[in-house]
Amino acid sequence: MNPIAPDCGRFETGAHILGVRVYYEDTDFTGVVYHANYLRFFERGRSEFLRVMGPPEGAGEDPGAFAVVRVEIDFRSPARIHDALVIRTIFKGMKGPRMIFYQTAERDGRILCEANVIAVPIHADGRARRPSAAELALWGRYRPPDPPAG
Repeated sequence: MNPIAPDCGRFETGAHILGVRVYYEDTDFTGVVYHANYLRFFERGRSEFLRVMGPPEGAGEDPGAFAVVRVEIDFRSPARIHDALVIRTIFKGMKGPRMIFYQTAERDGRILCEANVIAVPIHADGRARRPSAAELALWGRYRPPDPPAG
């Protein structure tokens, strides 16, 4: 018997899309998603982004780990128990060793929560590291094009 594999999402027009369901454990006593749990949803989105993207060629199993160093989050509207949410993750680019992501939690196409996240690649011992040329090339393929100036 084959186990049921969890959904790892997919890439669509420059964004990684992951569906998540709001469970009782994600909510407060009123059935509204507890604010800190959006960070958990966004972490799932970034993790699955990495899983779908895969490691750069020649990197082996895992090119390294990443640590979040900054999050700016805006709450617009509450999600509730049993809601089906879409977590959208967009890789905006790199500034030095910093990786910049924009993420949203959406219900029926409406943004409920959004975050700007900065992460840095780290060695296994936790020290920051510079991404390799192979990593930079791979990440560059998943960055959406800049909108036209105008």
